[in-house]
Amino acid sequence: MEGLEIENEDTITKDRGVNLMSKTTRLREEVRILLEERGSANTVEIFDHLNERFRWGATMNQVGNILAKDTRFDKIGHVRGQFRGSTYTVCVWGLRIGEVTAHA
Repeated sequence: MEGLEIENEDTITKDRGVNLMSKTTRLREEVRILLEERGSANTVEIFDHLNERFRWGATMNQVGNILAKDTRFDKIGHVRGQFRGSTYTVCVWGLRIGEVTAHA
């Protein structure tokens, strides 16, 4: 594809002279900050935090994809409990070892 040039790993690209960012870049950065502060959080807590923090919020599918595909985040366990009035098993997430000091 002509005009497409990848500048760096941070999903910033240049296409026909317009700088484009990933739609989830701010969400990913906010998840990183949350996990740095708390140490760990489950998927529902992260989802609620993002939807309180940003006016446009995030869908549960977006949150799941961010957590699963971003190498900075590791699944560290599961917790079963009451969420949204029903009992669910949800994943607990933390920062990959070395990520806390890399951005501090």
